Amino acid sequence: MFFQLCLRIANNRKMALIKSISGIRGTIGGKPSDSLSPVDIVKFTAAYSVWLKHQNQQQTLTVVVGRDGRISGAYVQQLVMSTLVASGVNIINLDLSTTPTVEMAVLFNNANGGIIVTASHNPAEWNALKLLNHHGEFLSAADGEALLAIAEKEDFGFVTIDKLGSITNDATALDKHIEAIIQLSLIDIAAIKKKKFKVVVDCINSTGAIAVPALLKALGIRDITLLNDEISGRFAHNPEPLPQHLTAICNEVKKQHADIGIVVDPDVDRLCFICEDGSLFGEEYTLVAVADYVLQKMKGNTVSNLSSTRALKDITLKHGGEYFPSAVGEVNVVTKMKAVNAVIGGEGNGGVILPELHYGRDALAGIAIFLTYLAQNGKSVLQLRKTYPDYFMSKNKIELNKDVDVKNIFAHLQKKYKSRPVNTEDGLKIEFDNDWVHLRTSNTEPIIRIYAESNFETTAENIARRLMTDIKESM
Repeated sequence: MFFQLCLRIANNRKMALIKSISGIRGTIGGKPSDSLSPVDIVKFTAAYSVWLKHQNQQQTLTVVVGRDGRISGAYVQQLVMSTLVASGVNIINLDLSTTPTVEMAVLFNNANGGIIVTASHNPAEWNALKLLNHHGEFLSAADGEALLAIAEKEDFGFVTIDKLGSITNDATALDKHIEAIIQLSLIDIAAIKKKKFKVVVDCINSTGAIAVPALLKALGIRDITLLNDEISGRFAHNPEPLPQHLTAICNEVKKQHADIGIVVDPDVDRLCFICEDGSLFGEEYTLVAVADYVLQKMKGNTVSNLSSTRALKDITLKHGGEYFPSAVGEVNVVTKMKAVNAVIGGEGNGGVILPELHYGRDALAGIAIFLTYLAQNGKSVLQLRKTYPDYFMSKNKIELNKDVDVKNIFAHLQKKYKSRPVNTEDGLKIEFDNDWVHLRTSNTEPIIRIYAESNFETTAENIARRLMTDIKESM
């Protein structure tokens, strides 16, 4: 299955290669099939080119390629592009870019697909190939299965010299992306300019250092302080935007008396905010606040994944819409959004998807909408946060060894909690009156994620601890 999790232990160091709805992801260094080795990069890129040819049935194919600022990014991208050229595919090379920009560039250029070289929030030793279709969206599970079958059989070949693909460099994609955002009817540049926001941005040593300042300047913001803005891939802290990793920007916002802090992940598809007092707005509440504004402007439904806060449902019902949950993963959220005609959706990890722009998580769009909302309603970031319900979420994870049978663990837990309402659409979600816990294997790391939510912080923590104990006892 495309949800397959492949784990290996090599040279006493944990290596991993994960094939999922989030692409082909692995650690750099190690043996083929044990990691994202050069052999694996070539194999899966070649398989992708064959899959594209099956989809398009045309002589000439064009693929957009971009990367984040990771240490391994340039060499992985070169392997990807060389493999595509050898497969007869033409390339539009964005080089350093963001995931949403590559997604948009597929549409801008009428391309047949796209590849983003990024491991998103994973640590520096990871990299990945995020694979896109001609809509600039992640491959479906069925399409992923077909690609994996091609790769497994090595059912690919390369063209002769007279049919080699070409590489065209494009330095305009980000500008086009930002222009598309500021042209949205939802964005009020005049109101943002009038507020003269003072902003601190954590660029996490990746392409947010290019994209976020460019967006802020296009919105009329001039007072900008950048943290970790050297695009070195040597992340100043763990790149996943969780509270324990954000103390530096929290302190800087408070020190500078800034109006807001903005945090993105290395490929700029996740987003969270810091309040003016240095407190966290809450990663889970990024989508809630953006949806609150969007639903005031256009009535409709919303979608988030099963691991996201129920505050989005509260806000949606308040505005007369209907809320729908989906399995975790951008492609799953997008599929559900299309099915229910949602006007806004995303994931509680700070991923905002605005169909009016494109069907992809887009931190730049989220920033523009959030700043418009602040500018129009006159509230500070902290005041806005206080208008939303206080749900507390405990986010935890347990690392997996290669011999762990996750299905047996979940079956054991489902039996143990059979008196509780259970959802098995994606892992195992258990309801405890007004509280819940969601357990699932990650699409991006060799772990089980355990998310629990409650009105009380201690209750959420206790539920998570209880289930973590249950899991360890079942291993």
